[in-house]
Amino acid sequence: MRRTQLYLDDELWQALHEQAERARTTISELMRQAARERYLGNLDRRKAAMQAFVGIRKDRPEFRDAVGYVRRLRQGSRIERLGKS
Repeated sequence: MRRTQLYLDDELWQALHEQAERARTTISELMRQAARERYLGNLDRRKAAMQAFVGIRKDRPEFRDAVGYVRRLRQGSRIERLGKS
């Protein structure tokens, strides 16, 4: 961990001080949490979003037979497939 120094205006310092008292933590910890959320993102939220995304297309009829679906995609030449769009 590295030490740093910040200059806060009175209004921000007061808000952080009050929140730290309510949360029974330090202003430093509040600042670390805020920086983590802002610049690293909330890991739990990102993980939940990825879990929600996994399998969202599994119920589509064309994916019931995955092997057949891939074989149909691979039929013909690439040039022909690109021309079908």
